[in-house]
Amino acid sequence: MNIVVTGGAGFIGSNFIKYIFKRYPEYKILNIDKLTYAGNLENLKEIEKNPNYKFLKKDICNKDLEEFLDGYDVIINFAAESHVDRAIYGPEEFLKTDIFGTFNLLEIAKKKNIKFIQISTDEVYGSIEEGSFDENSPLNPSNPYSSSKASADLITISYFKTYKVPTNIIRSCNNYGPNQYPEKFIPLMITNAIENKKLPIYGDGLYRREWIYVIDNCKAIDLVLHKGKEGEIYNVSSEFSIPNIEIAKKILNLLGKDESLIEFVKDRPGHDRRYSIKCEKIKKLGWHIETDFEKGIELTVKWYIENKNWWRIIKESPQFITHYKKTYNL
Repeated sequence: MNIVVTGGAGFIGSNFIKYIFKRYPEYKILNIDKLTYAGNLENLKEIEKNPNYKFLKKDICNKDLEEFLDGYDVIINFAAESHVDRAIYGPEEFLKTDIFGTFNLLEIAKKKNIKFIQISTDEVYGSIEEGSFDENSPLNPSNPYSSSKASADLITISYFKTYKVPTNIIRSCNNYGPNQYPEKFIPLMITNAIENKKLPIYGDGLYRREWIYVIDNCKAIDLVLHKGKEGEIYNVSSEFSIPNIEIAKKILNLLGKDESLIEFVKDRPGHDRRYSIKCEKIKKLGWHIETDFEKGIELTVKWYIENKNWWRIIKESPQFITHYKKTYNL
């Protein structure tokens, strides 16, 4: 199989590429990434010389992208602006990449008869006080990021219905694991704790999310790639949720650090209280969680301890420092 992975130098995309080559070494992958602040080719060091791997530095919004995509079977679109805090202060880039970029890729898929898989998020459903959303629940996004992803989902659905482009949408809960950019919640908590810096927690710390170890999500995407029914949407979740404050405490405990490092900060606008999704459809394809949160968080903490050079270069950059101070009003 010949696969185009967009956003493959990012967190989930890079883990997916490495997973695919371990499982299907004969597959060929073209990684298209703009290499914005969160794209990092160091994430793919171990496979960069693989003869079945190619990298192309391109923006998914570029109209000339189609000339590079002859002979491919599927486009898996991981490329997105994805950090809610950044979306609140600068939504324009999110609308460009997440909406127009998806449209551009769908146009290419239509012209070249390529399957298209959109990597989405549980955030498109919005917050829910009790119970869980399923794939037929209405979309109710709360911020520019989730709104842009919901828009991309709707465009994807329209290309299946109108143009018969073979599509799937995968909406996963919060991912965590190796190579996640350290502005995200779990790696920020881990790296700050390692450095004996304060762990900033929004509001009362009781915002609750479902968390999935990234490799489990990659396995779900693999299953949809090979067995997913055309036009279907698949939720992917561990169905394990935990408040942010409890995650911070677990990380501090694993690192032998005191809870006095926790610091509550002013809440962000439009902060969804709780996400929860059902994933019976993906389970019917044969998928199940293999890494529970206790094991996954241990593996993740261990990775950040062993790869300090990777994240310290990022956290010491002027761009990261400026964004960090702005986000937490420091």
